[in-house]
Amino acid sequence: MTQVLPVILCGGSGTRLWPLSRAGFPKQFLVLSGDESNKSLFQQAIERIHSIANADINLGATLIVTNEEHRFLALDQIRELKNESKQLKATLLLEPSGRNTAPALTLAAFCALEQGDPILVVTPADQTVQDSDAFTKALTQAVHIAQEGAIAILGIAPTAPETGYGYIKTQNQIATKTAGEYTVERFVEKPDTATAEQYLAEGGYFWNGGMFVLKASVWLASLKEFRPDIFVATEKSWQAKAQDDSGDALFVRPGKEAFNAIPSESIDYAVIEKCPGSKFAIKMVSLDAGWNDLGAWDAVWQVGKQDQDGNVTNGDTLLANTKNSLIHASSRLVSAVGVENLIIVETADAVLVADRANSQDVKNIVGQLEAQKREEKNLHRKVARPWGWYDSVDEGERFKVKRIQVKPGASLSLQMHHHRAEHWIVVKGAAEITNGDQVIMLTENQSTYIPQGQTHRLANPGTTPLEIIEVQSGSYLGEDDIVRFEDTYGRN
Repeated sequence: MTQVLPVILCGGSGTRLWPLSRAGFPKQFLVLSGDESNKSLFQQAIERIHSIANADINLGATLIVTNEEHRFLALDQIRELKNESKQLKATLLLEPSGRNTAPALTLAAFCALEQGDPILVVTPADQTVQDSDAFTKALTQAVHIAQEGAIAILGIAPTAPETGYGYIKTQNQIATKTAGEYTVERFVEKPDTATAEQYLAEGGYFWNGGMFVLKASVWLASLKEFRPDIFVATEKSWQAKAQDDSGDALFVRPGKEAFNAIPSESIDYAVIEKCPGSKFAIKMVSLDAGWNDLGAWDAVWQVGKQDQDGNVTNGDTLLANTKNSLIHASSRLVSAVGVENLIIVETADAVLVADRANSQDVKNIVGQLEAQKREEKNLHRKVARPWGWYDSVDEGERFKVKRIQVKPGASLSLQMHHHRAEHWIVVKGAAEITNGDQVIMLTENQSTYIPQGQTHRLANPGTTPLEIIEVQSGSYLGEDDIVRFEDTYGRN
């Protein structure tokens, strides 16, 4: 039986999908593609790879390479999948900083070698596929190629002269029992429009979707050949790893200092593009499955369910004489009248209006937000936390009002604030509150006051979600005014 480990590369911030995608809640954790199961792109990526499990292919624990900041977002979505499939096992490889995809895959390969030498099926977490059966067939074919010691890459059958993708130039189709297997001649960079049109006219060119299938040992050997600096630095970081078990997934943390010293490079530049003509055989399997990397809002419109006027809508929307537009409402009614080819995305704290043809340029707005150090770049008004979430519903000079939900059995850190006091009113569930030396229980319609400088903690000892309204008052109300003394989630 062939041993396979899924590897989900779960980094990136999806800046072109702002304001829905933000640094603190990037696009891979969003439900974007009109998937009727209401699953995020990350969850869909896991399920797609798991579709290849059969009598001949045994899947081990899914390896998810993500960063410390997103570990609980990933864990929550894994738990949702586990509610449907008790067989799902996951290991989260937590990067202390972003070093691109080559070090990420190298971490996964070192982890995999501790279990033998399985085949790694590597995919980004932020893509969508419309034809699941075609994807499963192509991926299974790629696994058989990797079993023979070669590197297999999935090449997307191009549908337009796209300039945003790198291309794979194939040499010839290999005669096999299954059609769609090619030798790779070379890789080419993102072309201009004229060159892309030429590629489509010539044929034999495919989009590089960043999906690879290869043995763990083959990746490490090829990396050692082409980029020994990345190999050595990542190995050093892996040897300094620490790990702990959350119960639902294993957290593995490479050595921080060594990891931060790893050269930043992509899988393609470090190894894959150097393989044609080398001792490392590389083949391509063509994929025609309605693939899209959802790299901009126009792509979300393309894969969405369009009405008779070509509009894709989400949330509370009303349209009149509007055509070929995407309207996404998150928190209120959004209406559009007499417009065409627009992107309109509303969230609780930001609204985007863009021409569909210029949707790639949303990254320029994100750049301005970063230059101005505005919080809208990083966080939504409603912010996910490992213990639940909070929603900043109102604020003004010297006050802020939050709605807070705490998961059953969860608790916030034992903490204090130098510059603010807090009033807590329970509106749902039961709260265990540590307030200085006192520990009290409050239920619906009861309240308490936390003085400035007082050590305190909020916990939910019940089996249903706890909701409170928090009113802060003081001279400074920033999120960084927190001194943590104890924290279940390992935060400082």
